[in-house]
This record gives sequence, C-alpha cells and structure tokens, in this order.
Amino acid sequence: MLLPVGTEVDLPMIPPLDKVSVPNISAFLVCTLIIGKRIPLMPKDRNTRGLMLLYVVSPFVTALLNGDAVVAGPLFIAGMNSYDALSAVIRQMLFILPFLMGMQFFKTEKSLEEILQVLVIAAMWYSIPMLLEIRLSPQLHRWVYGYFPHSFLQQMRDGGFRPVVFIGHGLWVAFFTMMALVASVTLWCIRQKSIRSLQNSWVVSYLFVLLLLCKSMASFVYGSFLLILVRFAKPKTQLRIATIMVVIALTYPLSRGLGLFPVQIISDLAATISTDRVQSFNFRVENEDRLLDKTEYRPLFGWGTWGRNRVYDSDTGKDITVTDGRWIQVMSQFGWVGLVAEFGLLALPVFRCARLFRRVTERREAVVLASITLIMAISILDLLPNNTMSPLTWLIAGALLSRVNRLQETVQRPSNQKVRA
Repeated sequence: MLLPVGTEVDLPMIPPLDKVSVPNISAFLVCTLIIGKRIPLMPKDRNTRGLMLLYVVSPFVTALLNGDAVVAGPLFIAGMNSYDALSAVIRQMLFILPFLMGMQFFKTEKSLEEILQVLVIAAMWYSIPMLLEIRLSPQLHRWVYGYFPHSFLQQMRDGGFRPVVFIGHGLWVAFFTMMALVASVTLWCIRQKSIRSLQNSWVVSYLFVLLLLCKSMASFVYGSFLLILVRFAKPKTQLRIATIMVVIALTYPLSRGLGLFPVQIISDLAATISTDRVQSFNFRVENEDRLLDKTEYRPLFGWGTWGRNRVYDSDTGKDITVTDGRWIQVMSQFGWVGLVAEFGLLALPVFRCARLFRRVTERREAVVLASITLIMAISILDLLPNNTMSPLTWLIAGALLSRVNRLQETVQRPSNQKVRA
C-alpha cells in the first residue's frame, strides 16, 4: 500500500522485484526465518495440489512452446527460451506465496475475523491520504516518488478526482475500500462493539461515504449490494449468491471463447442506461475479440509474456489492444490451461465452503465465513472487467480454503474413529 507502482529491480534469473513480489518475499522470510514457522510449498489436498502444480508449471511449458519471434512491421519481440521458462516458474511461485501463507496461518474462526479487522483498520488509516487526494487531486505518488503511475485523466470524474495514493489506479483504491466496507458490516453483524475504540456503526457509515467519494460506479454497486446482503440476508443465502457469482465468472471466458455470450443484447441494454457505458462495454468487447482471435492459434498454453500476447499493427508495429480484464490477460499469455489453474485456485474455496457450510453450527462463524466468501466471489467476478488481482486476493483465498479444510477434518474425524473402533 506504500511502495511505488511501476518501479522494479531487475536481477538475473529471478523476476523483477516490485510492489507485489517484495512484500510477498518479505512476509515469507519473516514467517520462516524470524517467527520460525514452516510454510509448505505444496498443499496436502489433492485438488489444490493439482491446480497449484498446473499454475506453476504451465508457464514453463508456455515459454518452451514460444521460441519463435513476434514480428509486426518494425516491431521485433524475441522468442522465449529456457531462461524465460525457469524465470516464469519462479515468478508464479512468488505470486502464489500469499495463498500458501493464508493456508498455513488462518485455520481458525478467530483468524478470519482478524483478516476483517485488519482490512477495516488499514482502510481507516489509508482514508487520510485518500481524502487528501479527493480534495487536492491524486498527487502523493508524484510528490513522494517523482512520477504519476497511470493516466491522470482517468482519475478525473464528475468534476472531482479519484484517490490513487500508492495503489496505482482509482479503480483499485475503490475496490479495496469496498472490501473494507463489507468487512466493517460483518464485524457490526457479529456484535463486535468497536474497532480500535470506534463504534462499528460509525465506521460503516464513514467507509460507505468514502466509497462514494472514490467515484467508481462498479465498486459502489458492489459495496451497496454486499452491504445489504451481509446486514439483512441469511448466511446460507449469501453463500448461494457467492456461488452464483463465481459460476458466472468461470463461464464467461468459455462463453466468450465459443461465441455464446449475448454481447449484442447487453450492449443494447447498456445503451438504454448511458452512452458512456455502452461505449466502454463495446471497447472492452472489441479488444477481447482481438485477443481471443490471436489466442485461437495457441489456445492451450498461450503466447507467453513480454507483450507477445498482444495484437500489433502489421505495418507500424503499434499495439492496438487494451487488456483490462485479468481473465483475458491470463488466457492470452498462458492459454486455457493457465486460466483454469489460476481461476480454479481462486474459485475452489468458494465451492468447498458452499458444500460444507451446513456443518457450521455457530452463528458467529457462519456470518464471518459467508462474508469472506462474498468478498472472495466479488473479487473473482471483478477479474472479468478489471485486473484487481493482488496479494490480498490470494491471501483471502488461502485463508478461506484453510478454514474450510479444517471444518472438513472435524467432520471426517469422528467417522474415522468410529471405523477404527
């Protein structure tokens, strides 16, 4: 939340060290070398282990299958080699570290509540620079690090500004605020009296107004919808809705790839709401179509990294694609195999929680589990239009899966003891 966006240290063999890999490595080293906690690099669960292996190994295969150069006019992108293949495996392991740490350290109901508390506390502190940028315009990254990390025009909305701080884009800041809002509502529902001496009702109201000031329609709709769900719907109903959202997220790439998604119907519907919305939707669809057309030539393992997955003008070599959604980025780079591995790891905790939720007997834990699952589901769903993937996403996925696995163990243990008897 404080490191610069776009700054990296490029060392030999290993992927560049940036604001994602540095915190991941630091947390891992602190856990293993200072705290003395061992973090298994491969989960015991067969399904999780299979998806993990696919996630780590598939980029290696992708690199080996992309030894040819990409040429478009004056543009020349060299083919990938064994060095790139090994580097890809290391990069995937660095990305997945929060997932592994989540599985290791968040096995109890209390630990999931602590995730919600930390989310809220972090958002409350971060709101101070956010409010400063809402008032003065997003300048903190430039003041501290000397440059602005993204397009400044995209941070101007409705006569004001979106806060960017050090996260990189106003949309990502809004999404983080939305997650904190849902967490605060959950703590309110389980009757936790206060968060660091602040009344929960006041915290919820404050974060709701802050989310509104972030000027992101999608995150505001997410937050309002989940606020109502967590506050008034039964946990079992929340689990069903979370499952539906994940199913939509998983079937969208398949329906787009097969040409079955009702693009024109949704475009016509968006036109009745706003001209800007329909233009934005059509722009995304056109770019997705270009990338899907290119991916058809290498559907299983994709085109690899270094910009090889993008579409370029054959005469000028200019990049003519925009990759907003995380799903199309992963699919064009690592193919269907990479997409199944990444989204499968994120979706598995939600499906497993929905299957075992009936085993939860205490209301407090049911509320917390349902809320965490909703946060996970909306995070997966938002990966369709945006790339809001972060270490926090992986951490929550690992924590949720760890707690659900622990619940499954408590269910299976009595039956195993009975058989031995």
